[in-house]
Amino acid sequence: MKGLKNRVLYRSKSNSSADSTSSSSSSPAPSPTSAKGAGQAPQHFSDAQQLAKASAAAASALAHPAPAVVKGAVVAGPPAIVADKRAAGLQLTTDLDSPVGKSNLESPTTNSLKTVALGHAGAPAHPVPTLYTAAGTSASGPVPQQQKLASPTTGGSGGLMPMETAPKDVPRAGPISRLKAGNANKDGIPVSKLPKRQRSSRFHSSEHVEFEKLPNFREVLAHERTGLFVRKLQQCHIMFDFSDATSDLKGKEVKRVTLTELVDYITTNRGVITEEVYPAVFSMFACNLFRTIPPQVNPSGDAFDPEEDEPVLEAAWPHLQIVYEFFLRFIESPDFNPTFAKRYIDQHFVLQLLDLFDSEDPRERDFLKTTLHRVYGKFLNLRAFIRRSINHVFFHFVYENEKHNGIAELLEILGSIINGFAVPLKEEHKVFLSKVLIPLHKAKSLGLYHPQLAYCVVQFLEKDPSLTSEVVLGLLRFWPKMNSPKEVMFLNEIEEILDIIDPVEFQKVQVPLFTHIAKCVSSQHFQVAERALYYWNNEYIVNLISENVAVILPLMFSSLYRNSKSHWNRTIHGLVYNALKLFMEISPKLFDECTNKYKQQRQLERKKQKEREEAWVKIEYMAQANAVKVPEANPHFAKHLGDLDASPTTPMSLGHTFGYGFGSVRVGRMNAAM
Repeated sequence: MKGLKNRVLYRSKSNSSADSTSSSSSSPAPSPTSAKGAGQAPQHFSDAQQLAKASAAAASALAHPAPAVVKGAVVAGPPAIVADKRAAGLQLTTDLDSPVGKSNLESPTTNSLKTVALGHAGAPAHPVPTLYTAAGTSASGPVPQQQKLASPTTGGSGGLMPMETAPKDVPRAGPISRLKAGNANKDGIPVSKLPKRQRSSRFHSSEHVEFEKLPNFREVLAHERTGLFVRKLQQCHIMFDFSDATSDLKGKEVKRVTLTELVDYITTNRGVITEEVYPAVFSMFACNLFRTIPPQVNPSGDAFDPEEDEPVLEAAWPHLQIVYEFFLRFIESPDFNPTFAKRYIDQHFVLQLLDLFDSEDPRERDFLKTTLHRVYGKFLNLRAFIRRSINHVFFHFVYENEKHNGIAELLEILGSIINGFAVPLKEEHKVFLSKVLIPLHKAKSLGLYHPQLAYCVVQFLEKDPSLTSEVVLGLLRFWPKMNSPKEVMFLNEIEEILDIIDPVEFQKVQVPLFTHIAKCVSSQHFQVAERALYYWNNEYIVNLISENVAVILPLMFSSLYRNSKSHWNRTIHGLVYNALKLFMEISPKLFDECTNKYKQQRQLERKKQKEREEAWVKIEYMAQANAVKVPEANPHFAKHLGDLDASPTTPMSLGHTFGYGFGSVRVGRMNAAM
């Protein structure tokens, strides 16, 4: 009894001591200042204790290596290591942005050995990042992206200030913890909104060259401005690497400001474009813009879809845009002299401009379009060469690879050029229409440039209506068979041609044209049928139809009447009804004749169908009769046929097996011959 009472007393004492220990560990440690005020000695660790704790933590880390650090999640090791690190005053994690954090990814175990204990007041402080949580905050609040921490405050006698208490439940780092994080999806694949794709087409940049800021034009005397203008142009030869957005930001900004000053200088001042500045201007333009266009990101994949895909933008566009603007202002200036510029704008210059049209950036192609058009207007001796060079680009596109980004812009330039052609047209222009523009309709990527192509074709027909027959028959020759969106484009272009067609030329093409339109009306693709039926909403086309109704109505009636009842789309029913009503109003007598003829044709088709079915019934009956007569007519042949039937690989056995078909008829004929 006495021993039991002693054991109970011992247990109560041990529990009370454990409670006091836990309460003292959970309560914040008093600062040295408060300890002195209470008349107690400051509580801190000695050097030996700190080294012992650090070595113990390192040994524990070797026994239990901590996993790799993942940015955006709270990282810690096993509880024992965490407790040892807290006791020794050690930081628990590092951030990936710091060199220490990067080493954590490479070797977590080695990094735990490199963890440095915080020294005394006399020792140099080591900047260690604080603990980061999933929200990007530390234990004390938000943490900036790049933060340098001061050394911990030391006490009056060299002791360490206690660290802030870390969260009690620190999750382990690993794939399971990353999957449980709120910003990670179930598949472990980070989901983020992709920015617009950018890349630099300039692979070589000026290295180890500092872009010096030259004085402004207003800061120098008038007679010194020409020299300053040339120096600024020469200074803009320096190229920068835009593939790295953080490299040489100051130099990029200084060059941008310099280019802007050049644009303002030639725009607001007269008489500043003298003969001596031409070499520097064209040299700067060529140095900044003429380059090899890199291959497309997906050269063997599907064509670029403007409704779905985003173009790859030029990363160096902040500089290229101002260079293009400067050159356009230079050419359009009243002081510009084409005689001085002929030495620099030659055939080689034009070919280099045309090469840039393959750029994927639509902003650059738009500037190139304006630049080439200005060159075409200023230099008469280069016009024929520019047209031939554009034709070569089209030939390469149509007959070789069908991949080029600037076809629409080149066609837009040609549209304005064709608009200025003199009448009558030269033979070379007619050849261009038949050999270049018409074959451009067969490319798969027609949707990227069809509006510009249709405009060029219509411009030719306005200049020479006699070309209508060749154009319409050419379109019918390249009419798509299985591509319904492309078929809708062809119908749009045909309507634009019919809007300007001469009535005499219309009569030449009405039969093949409306035969094809009748097929489009019968199409089960409702957009194709709908677009074809919209022709009857065009007043000019209706007038042409009414003048030639005797030819057109018989071609269209069967398709219209059949679709009025059998088409699956109700919108088509309404459009067909309007077209039939219009034909009835134009010529009621002809409409009745077509109706009767259609009914007779339908009766004739039913009669032929019935005769065809009866013929097949007779053939089946004859086959059955011949199959029965074979054994009676020639028993020896029947025995031989049975032997063949035993072999499943012989053609005769197959014909005999499927007895009531043509095989039995053939066997009967062979039997009769024997």
